[in-house]
Amino acid sequence: MSVNEKIRLVREAKGWTQEEVADKLQMSSNGYGDIERGATDPKLSRLLQLAELFEIKPSDLLEPNSQISNNVNSKVNRQRNSFYMNSSNEIETQKFIVEQKDKEIALLKRIIELIETKNVTVNV
Repeated sequence: MSVNEKIRLVREAKGWTQEEVADKLQMSSNGYGDIERGATDPKLSRLLQLAELFEIKPSDLLEPNSQISNNVNSKVNRQRNSFYMNSSNEIETQKFIVEQKDKEIALLKRIIELIETKNVTVNV
């Protein structure tokens, strides 16, 4: 697998667009696109930036037989698991809030019933 193919693979695994990566590298989208298409060979300094951005070793991009897909997949899976765990916690929090609001609504309905049965006028 060529360097440009590895770069594209890692970017896609991260779920980033070419434009997002270009912005992070402070370069034009066209310039970054040229790297992924293999139209230009990136300088070593750019490869080091990419490796740092993608959180991989520079050798993963440069070595012909590196196991980049395994490294990327394991990192992406860890990120996904973290996302789902956070989502699960967020769902539990939202359920708790809904339960509290339901209790508040029930209490307000009970207050209304009491007011109606006693024919009490409330000035608001």
